[in-house]
Amino acid sequence: MAHICIKSIILSLIFIFLAGCNKEDKLEKEIAEIPVTITIERFDKAFSKVDQKTLPALKQQYPFLFPEKYQDSFWIQKVADTLQIELANQVAKKYPDLSTLKIKLEGLLQHAKYYFPEITEPRVITITNDVDYHNKIILADDLLLIALDTYLGKDHYFYESIQEYIRRNFKSDQIIPDIATVYAKQLVSLSKSRTFLSNLVYYGKVQYLIDLFLPKYEEYTKLGYSPEQLEWVRVNEEQIWRYFIDKETLYSTDADLSPRFLYPAPFSKFDLEEIDKEAPDRIGRYIGWRIVASYMENNNVSLRQLLMMDAETIFNKSKYKPRN
Repeated sequence: MAHICIKSIILSLIFIFLAGCNKEDKLEKEIAEIPVTITIERFDKAFSKVDQKTLPALKQQYPFLFPEKYQDSFWIQKVADTLQIELANQVAKKYPDLSTLKIKLEGLLQHAKYYFPEITEPRVITITNDVDYHNKIILADDLLLIALDTYLGKDHYFYESIQEYIRRNFKSDQIIPDIATVYAKQLVSLSKSRTFLSNLVYYGKVQYLIDLFLPKYEEYTKLGYSPEQLEWVRVNEEQIWRYFIDKETLYSTDADLSPRFLYPAPFSKFDLEEIDKEAPDRIGRYIGWRIVASYMENNNVSLRQLLMMDAETIFNKSKYKPRN
């Protein structure tokens, strides 16, 4: 009798798994039918070859990339600069062709448009930006600028003076997740509340959208982690949550909490020596994602309703429990 019962449970689990797979396959097929076609314009290549004769035409084609305060002589001198030449050469060597990036970006936009049909196809332009890693991806007025010189690989000699925790994501695999992040942040409103919980949930909403936009990407990539960092956070999720509760952080407005647990840094700062040596940065974003995902699993609400919902309601109705 027990043997029959176990067999029935196994068959039920297999059925549930297959039903879930069929549902996901159906969704992906529907998303794949959304028409999205983009062209990636290689401004970085065009600018590296510009001269006094061709500069006016390039300025006419890309006026937004040539601030009026600079005279033509400035741009000609910039192109001839030794460092600029080396930068252009390294980008051209790393990215001779962007056909794979184009396919991946179209897939991202198909997913984004499925959930938010009002999203329009951007004009996509690749640039070099003097390794300005604060502006790796810029999305404004249907312009999507990708600074390829910030994706040459974390160990590239251009980045030797940049701290490891910053440059570890200066790699090609991070371009699409970074673009997804920019789109997600445009859709999620900043909370007027200054509590740590509000900030947790804000980043949780952003991460939840990234997950929807990039369903086939590894979780650690979507978080900007290494596989080992994600594993550490998963294993220690209960301990992290207990710390947040014990220290009464959730409803605190202490401005120091965000730099410690939400912003890029060498590590998340618990002020506990045995943990700080191992804990990756931005741990709060992962916890926020888990809270938002739990809320969506346990409540019958739409994606747009989620984006409008306040942090306290989301947390109270999420039934979130850390993995142990």
